[in-house]
Amino acid sequence: MAAFSRELGIDLGTFNTQVAEGNQILVQEPTVVAIVVNEMKLVEYGTTALGMMGRVPETIEVLRPLRSGVIAEYELTEIFLRELVKKITGPTLFFKPRILISVPYGITSVERRAVQEAGLGSGGREVNLIPQPLAAALGIDLPINTPTGNMIICMGGGTTQAAVISMNGIVSAETSPIAGLKLDEAIISYVRKKYGLVIGQPTAELLKLKIGSALPVEEEKTMEIQGQDQVTGLPKPASLTTNEIVDAMQPSLQEIVATTRRVLEKTPPELISDIIDRGVAICGGTAMMKGLDKYLTVALGIPAYLVDNPVTCTVEGTARGFSILDLILRNYPN
Repeated sequence: MAAFSRELGIDLGTFNTQVAEGNQILVQEPTVVAIVVNEMKLVEYGTTALGMMGRVPETIEVLRPLRSGVIAEYELTEIFLRELVKKITGPTLFFKPRILISVPYGITSVERRAVQEAGLGSGGREVNLIPQPLAAALGIDLPINTPTGNMIICMGGGTTQAAVISMNGIVSAETSPIAGLKLDEAIISYVRKKYGLVIGQPTAELLKLKIGSALPVEEEKTMEIQGQDQVTGLPKPASLTTNEIVDAMQPSLQEIVATTRRVLEKTPPELISDIIDRGVAICGGTAMMKGLDKYLTVALGIPAYLVDNPVTCTVEGTARGFSILDLILRNYPN
């Protein structure tokens, strides 16, 4: 039976979930489910459910089952994973797949158990876990199997994780809840205070992606948005510029820098010199923000660079993790 079993690597993220097998990415879906409230019955999941957010009657609720990278709604996470696995293997599981799931560094044993049980409930024969920074490092081919220092910053929707890796293990690391969603919330708060306008998370994310930047720019972009007047409750337009988005995000970006500095402070001097030579790799969807690599280079005093596959490196590394699963389990027993 084991000879026919598939090996699926899953990057279970707050914003998006990806599934890979070998070198192929099989599924990419937003981590969102739409359910009938009274029955806990699945209506839609993934991209279709995301399109329903803020547009459904009271009988249906659209939810993100993960918050800050960990499971907040266990049953919904299991339902979501089951649908993804079913999409890959078909409705009938003759041979249950082996599953390796990436999880944020430093989560509790209870949170780890919840992820494993959700994976088993989705149809997995055997479910193991790998820390996301380690998976991402595998996905971008950092030389982590050598006694040299490699630093990576994974910036997703729910968490930012900074880690120094050597000899297939994490030497020092820290996880912060300041990530993509917090940046969106900062923009929402800024627009409400300055313009008296209430906007939703999708609009804030669009502002961040379309005109956002980590550093001030000379040639600003402008974007028109529609929101709800805080006083009258009526629709109201506003026009925002790039440097306004920069101002809105500064406190959150400074928190990310502080997290990274704390990791560097805990790193042995021998590995620090390697990191200065090699630079800091940044990955994740949030890492693609304009000017973020330059911002971190200036703030840390160490060259920072965006990897070639920032969005997919974690799931690619998770799938490759099966080749060194014994080493992973030795360092991070499940």
